[in-house]
Amino acid sequence: MISLPTPSIIPLRGGPAARWGVLGPGGIAEDWVSTVHRHTDQRVVAVASRSADRSRAFASRHGIPRHYEGYDALLHDPDVDVVYIAAPHAQHHPLALATIAAGKHVLIEKPIALNTAQAEEIANAARAAGVFAMEAMWSRFLPQSHLIAQLLADGELGDVRLATAHLGWQWQYDPADRNFDPAAGGGVMIDAGVYSLWFAHSVLGAATTITARGALAPTGVETEAVILLENERGAHAAVSASSTTTTPGLAAVYGSAGSVHFERSFVFPAQLRIAVGGDEIHWRDDSGLVGRDGLAWQAAAVASYLAEGRTQSPLHSLDDSLAVMRALDEVKRQIGSL
Repeated sequence: MISLPTPSIIPLRGGPAARWGVLGPGGIAEDWVSTVHRHTDQRVVAVASRSADRSRAFASRHGIPRHYEGYDALLHDPDVDVVYIAAPHAQHHPLALATIAAGKHVLIEKPIALNTAQAEEIANAARAAGVFAMEAMWSRFLPQSHLIAQLLADGELGDVRLATAHLGWQWQYDPADRNFDPAAGGGVMIDAGVYSLWFAHSVLGAATTITARGALAPTGVETEAVILLENERGAHAAVSASSTTTTPGLAAVYGSAGSVHFERSFVFPAQLRIAVGGDEIHWRDDSGLVGRDGLAWQAAAVASYLAEGRTQSPLHSLDDSLAVMRALDEVKRQIGSL
C-alpha cells in the first residue's frame, strides 16, 4: 500500500502578510490580485500603469487604495514591501532592474526575462542589492509540486529516468499580435515552453544535452517545439510546446520503482495517479482552488520568505530560473528563432 507524504506547504492564511504593489494591470494581474485578495492575507496596496485611466480603473475594481500613472512613484512608495511585475514580457527586464534599484523586493512574472543575458543581469543586481527576487513560476508552489518533490526526495520512485511534459494552446496567427512579435518576446517557448522546461528541470535538474526541433511563424518566432533533454546522470526528459494546437497539458515522472502521472494540466491545481510497485493511488488537490486561483500559493510563499529574511526562494531559486532560461535559449537557437 502506498503511503503518501504530506506536502510541506506554506499556508495561504495565518502566516506573514506583505504589502504588495503591482506594475502592469493586465490580464494576469487581474487574476493574481483577485485570487490573492480572496484566498490569502496578502494585500495589494498600490498599482501602477503607464496609463492613469487603466491604473485608476484597476484599483477601483480590486479595492486598491493607491494608483499611479507611471512606475516610479510606486517604486518609491514607502508602504510597498514587494513589487509584482505583471507587465508584458519585454518589460520584465527593465522593470525588474528599476525595482531592484529602488531597493524593493520583486516577484517577476514568468518568464523572468527574454533571454539568459537579461536574466543574469536581474539575478546579479538582486544579489548585489540584497533584495528578494523570484520568477513567478507559480506551478512550483502548488500542492502537487510539493508532493512530487517529496516523493523524489524520499526516493519513493527509485531511480528517476524519464520525465515528460507537453503543453499547447492554439493561437490564431496575427503578425500584429505580441505573441508573434520577436521584439515583444513572442513565440511559444516564452509562454508555454518555459513551463515544460521548468517541469523537466524540477525533476531532473539542469540539462547537459539538449536536442530540439520545431516550426516557425512567418514573423520568425517559434510556433512548435519538441525537445529532448539529458542530464549528467543520463536520465531524459521529453517535452514539447505548441501554439498551433491545444493539448491537455499532461506530464509524468517515471522511475525504477514507480511513476507519477498528471490527470489534468501540470500547470494548474491538478489530480495525480501515483503507481509504486503493484499499488496505485489517485491523489487530488483538495484545497478548492482551481485554475489560476492557484496563483495564491506563491504570494503566500513570498511573504513567508520575506519574513524569514530570505533573498531567494528555496523552491525556485534564481539559479533555477537561469538554468531554465539557458535551456530555453538553446532550444530557440536550434529551432532558429533566436
